[in-house]
Amino acid sequence: MKLHIPAGDFAGYIFDLDGTLVDTMPLHYRAWNRAMQQAGLKEELDEDMFYSLGGMPSRRVAKILADHYGLSVDVEKVFHQKEALFLELRAEMKLIEAVVAFARRAVAQGVPVSVASGGPRHTVRHTLELMHLHELFPVVVTPEDVAHGKPAPDMFLLAAEKMGVPPLKCLVFEDAEPGIQAAKAAGMKWVRVPSRT
Repeated sequence: MKLHIPAGDFAGYIFDLDGTLVDTMPLHYRAWNRAMQQAGLKEELDEDMFYSLGGMPSRRVAKILADHYGLSVDVEKVFHQKEALFLELRAEMKLIEAVVAFARRAVAQGVPVSVASGGPRHTVRHTLELMHLHELFPVVVTPEDVAHGKPAPDMFLLAAEKMGVPPLKCLVFEDAEPGIQAAKAAGMKWVRVPSRT
């Protein structure tokens, strides 16, 4: 995988987690598909729609999917079922080597890095620990830390603040449109990481 890094004087890097640092999006799709079917969905979950919601807070995804399919669901129950199903698939996780290598080089050069993920904090931390990335990223921001998740800029702005880097000097690595919209709204340049192979 070749990353297209835009020109700029960057002083900090912000990474999405799922589909950016770790190849988990196909696993999240399978977990959402099963969780929604358990909640009454009578067909396969639309994969294109799922990927279009990448990076959004999980509870919001549950509500959007339920509304789209006309299902009346307990969002909290679907959210917890989906997270449990995802954790059952954790053995299949793989690093996205090109992005992780970039992060490791940045840290070696003394440039701050952070994770800003739409996943729930416990799942994000679990994934980072499982993939031996937790020591690389001292700053982790999740939807629990802000008023608005992606595509709002709040998570990226908080990550920049925690790194001590002005937003305009941050570069964001993202795989999904909501995250790219959030980067634009934060005034940050971005790198698109392909999460569908």
